[in-house]
Amino acid sequence: MTAERAYHHGDLRRAVLTAALDVISAEGPAALSLRDLARRAGVSHAAPAHHFKDRAGLLTAIAVEGYDLLSAALGEAEDLRGLGVRYVHFATAHPAHFQVMFRPELLRPDDPELLAARERTRGRLRAAVAGYADDPAVGFMAAWSMAHGFATLLLSRNLDGPLDGRDPEEVFRALTYEMFQPGEKPAAG
Repeated sequence: MTAERAYHHGDLRRAVLTAALDVISAEGPAALSLRDLARRAGVSHAAPAHHFKDRAGLLTAIAVEGYDLLSAALGEAEDLRGLGVRYVHFATAHPAHFQVMFRPELLRPDDPELLAARERTRGRLRAAVAGYADDPAVGFMAAWSMAHGFATLLLSRNLDGPLDGRDPEEVFRALTYEMFQPGEKPAAG
């Protein structure tokens, strides 16, 4: 029995995505190969191409899944600070998705599913910021930059020393209180 015939016990698309996420977590997106993923799944080297066409298609599917997971996580936030904490939590819970989602050179930039998933997520962020900022566009960029920057520094282990074993989500929440005291606005320059 060939490997292709032997693989009728599950969902090949999900198996390839899971294997890809494992590779990305361990070695980064540059290490990804459809041929290697097919070997890991026990199928012919051409089988993953039926679902993803190519490496960019696979990475785009991972990004879409990541945006959907992030959007769902953000929906659980109780306020703007909570939204940032959920963003940081998502990054630590799904580091492989996070690595891929914000790397446009790896993705099919005009993929309709990617565009829709990205817009759903950004829409949640924009809606949450709208009530807190005089200029919602600037507020959106500030909130996203802060949460994304913290998450990126955290995942790249640049915050290991400063965190000194403290819970990153609690540190992020404290950071937002430190930076943005309720009712205070930065002095005009």
